[in-house]
Amino acid sequence: MEFIDLKSQYHASRSAIDQRIHAVLEHGQYIMGPEVAELEQRLARFSGARECITVASGTEALIIALMALGIGAGDEVITTPFSFIATAEAIVLVGATPVFVDIDPTTCNIDPFLIEAKITARTRAIMPVSLFGQPADMEEINAIASRHRLAVIEDAAQSFGATYRGKRSCNLSTIGCTSFFPSKPLGCYGDGGAIFTSDADLAQAMREIRVHGQSRRYVHTRIGVGGRMDTLQCAVVLAKLDLFEWELEQRTRLAARYDALLSGRLGLVGRRPDRHSAFAQYTVIVDQRERMQAELLTAGIPTAVHYPVPIHKQPAYAHLAADPCPMACALAEKVMSVPMGPYMTADAVDGVAFALLRSAQAELPGEPADAIC
Repeated sequence: MEFIDLKSQYHASRSAIDQRIHAVLEHGQYIMGPEVAELEQRLARFSGARECITVASGTEALIIALMALGIGAGDEVITTPFSFIATAEAIVLVGATPVFVDIDPTTCNIDPFLIEAKITARTRAIMPVSLFGQPADMEEINAIASRHRLAVIEDAAQSFGATYRGKRSCNLSTIGCTSFFPSKPLGCYGDGGAIFTSDADLAQAMREIRVHGQSRRYVHTRIGVGGRMDTLQCAVVLAKLDLFEWELEQRTRLAARYDALLSGRLGLVGRRPDRHSAFAQYTVIVDQRERMQAELLTAGIPTAVHYPVPIHKQPAYAHLAADPCPMACALAEKVMSVPMGPYMTADAVDGVAFALLRSAQAELPGEPADAIC
C-alpha cells in the first residue's frame, strides 16, 4: 500500500496528461506558455476569486503575497506554530517576524480566540493555515483583521478544493495561497503553486513580483523574484483538473468510511459543520505513536506525521521569544496520518482502520473477515 497513490491517479488521467505534455513539447514555450494563462483562468473560476497568479511553489506564493503587501523588516505576522515550516519561513525571508498563536485542540487550526491578544502596533497580517485540508475559522479571523486593519493570507497549501460556508478555500480572505506539490489534493509533477485574490492592484503587484518585478520587459518597477510556474507543470494541473471534482468526492466518501469505523474508538481531528475538508490527509490522534507506526508498517501500512515538532520549537526559530503553545506541543506528539487518496478502495480503508484499532487495542466494530489493505 502507498501512502499517496500517484501512480493510479496518473493511469486514470494518462491520456489527458500525455496529450497536455506533448502539446507543450510541440510548441516549446516552456516559460509562460499558453497553458499558464489557461490554468490561471480555470483556477480563478473554480475558486471564485477574480484573479489567480500561478507561481513556482507554495512557498513562493506566500513570499510573493507578503512582498505585495509591503510586509518586511520590523513587521509582525501572526500565524500558527502547527504547520509545515514554509509558513513561518516565508515570513522570515521577507524580513518580518512570525508571532505564533496556539491551536484549537479540536481542529488543530489556529485558535481565533487567542489572536487578538497577540496584535501589536507592528502587526501587519494574519496567516492562518487550513491544516489537513480543513479551512481555519476564517470569519472570526477576518473580523479581527478588519477591526485592526490587517491583511489575511490563507495558507491553503493543503486545502485547495475545500469549502467554508459555501465559498472555496483560497477565496476566503485578502489573499489565498496554495501548493501543487505532487502529494497535495491537486498536484503537479514537481513544484508549483498559485495565489488568489479579488484585489486587482494586489494581483498586478504579484504578477510583477513573480517575474523579477517587471511591469514590462526589462522595466523593473518593484523588487521581485524568479517565481514563475513552468508551463509543463501547468499542463499537468490542467489535465488533472478534469477529474478534480470527482476526486474530492472520493476523498469525502473515504473519509466518511474512516469516520464510521474509527469515531468513538480512536481520537480524530475534529471538523466543523460549516466547512468541508479537501482531506489532504486523514489524521488520527493516538498515544504510543511510534509503537503504532511500527506495527502498521509491519502490516504493510505506511503512515506520516504532520508535524512532529512545532515551528517555534525548531532550532532555526528558537531565538523567537514565542509563547509555549501547549496545545500545539501536545498534539505534535500524537497526530498520525494514514493513507488517503481518491484511488483507495473501500477494502483498503477497512484494512487500515482495523489495523489502527487493533494496534490501539480499541474495540473493533464487527470486523469483517475480508477486511484487507
